[in-house]
This record gives sequence, structure tokens and C-alpha cells, in this order.
Amino acid sequence: MAALAAALAWTTASGMWRSLSDQGSALQLNALKNGLATLLFLPVLALLPWQDNAAAIAMLLLSGGVGIAAGDSFYLAALRRLGTRRTLTLEAVGPVLASLGSVMLMGERLGARAWVGALLVAGAVVLVADSDVPLHRDRQGLALGLMAVLCGLSGAFLARQVLISSDLTPLQTAAVRLLGGWLALLPLVRARGSHLSIRSGLTLRIVLATGLGTNLGIALQQLVFQTMPVGPGVTLMSTAPVMALIAGRFEGDPIQPRGVLAAVLAVAGVACSV
Repeated sequence: MAALAAALAWTTASGMWRSLSDQGSALQLNALKNGLATLLFLPVLALLPWQDNAAAIAMLLLSGGVGIAAGDSFYLAALRRLGTRRTLTLEAVGPVLASLGSVMLMGERLGARAWVGALLVAGAVVLVADSDVPLHRDRQGLALGLMAVLCGLSGAFLARQVLISSDLTPLQTAAVRLLGGWLALLPLVRARGSHLSIRSGLTLRIVLATGLGTNLGIALQQLVFQTMPVGPGVTLMSTAPVMALIAGRFEGDPIQPRGVLAAVLAVAGVACSV
């Protein structure tokens, strides 16, 4: 339930951020999102037992820098090079790679159902992408997309290790990861020397999108990583593109037969993963 709720939170927030994309560069908006999310989690950070969990917190900061700052930056760069559909095609390898990592890196055992679920959800994402342009035509975009997947999964495995080996809660680990992501992005934004110019009346939308997609979404993600292996967890959270397809129906984008098949595959993949 937490994994599906996280996917729904990210899908809803993505629609809000889409309407804010003209307010600054992707890097600026990413830094704004993570900085504001860190501020909203400030009470959690203030009460965190820093000295008693120094090693775990250091690993979480690294997880945030790799998974949130680098991973999101590579993803946004891939979007600019490849477009949404082809980038989603690359993202479809996430569930399978996460399942491989769960076995090879974490030593966790996954049953046949988990592997079938990963393949079904990956197939659903490919159908959502529906790209008719070969990926190999843009090798740089291909590399950026794969780096986004690898960085995101690396951050996930680091967070999973902390959650199963320490007493830190999912909420605490989410706050530290976001702090790490913001700290990693801050020097890059400062180096560019440009400033955001947010139009009046959009502040509430930015706060809602951040609180829903970043604070709540990451907190739910950490709960997933605490209670289940990364492979099935990433598989369930990878249903976000299918949810976005369904949400697009309310934005005037009708669902095609391919989208119906994608939804069926995604539901079947979820059933195999739980």
C-alpha cells in the first residue's frame, strides 16, 4: 500500500510541477523542491540523534546525493535529450535491475512471482512510453537515462541498508536523504548564479507539490524499503507512469487500447509482487 501510495503521490505532484516548468531551469526547480522539502522536514532533522547514528546518517546523505541529486539531474537531462516517452522506455529496466540488485547486492531471495511481476510492470511502462524512435540514435541521451536509473537504484540500496541495520525510522531517513540531495545540488545552483522568478500566486502550488510528491512520496518510499526488498518495492512504485496515463484521461488525453493493455499488465505485475 505504501508503494502504490508513493506512486500515486508522485503522479499527482508531477502534474503540478508540469504547470511550473516555465518558472526556471530543471536544476533550479529540483534544488527548490529539495530545499523546501528539507525545510518542511526541519523538525524531524532537529530531533534526530545525530551522534548516535553518525555512520548511518553519512550513508543516508550519500544516498540522497547519489539517488536524489544526481539521479534526478540525469533523469531531467535525459528528458531534454530523449523526450518523455523514450526516457520512460529506459526507466522500464528499473524493476528488473532492482530485482537483480536485491539478490546480488543484498543477498535477498526473490521468488518467481517477484520476477514475473517485475517483467510485467516493465512491459507496462514500455507500452506507456510507446516510442517509435530508436534509442540508439542518441547515445548521450541513452547514457544519461541509464545513469538516472543506476543512481536512483544505488540510492535505494544504500537507504535499504540503513533501514534494516539501524533504529532510524522511515521519516527520519527520508529527511536526511532530502538534506543530502539539497546539499549536493546547492553548489551547482550557486555556480550558475541565476535566480528563480516565481510568479505571484504559485507559492501555494509549489508547497503542495513539494509536500505531496517529495516529503510524502519519499517518506512512503522509505517505508517500502524498510519493509520489503528493493526489487519488489521498486516494481510497485514503477506503476507511476501507468497512473499518469490514467490521470491524463482527465486532462483531455484519451486512453488508447495500448494504454488499457499497459494498465492490465501493471495490475497483474502488482498482484505478482505483493
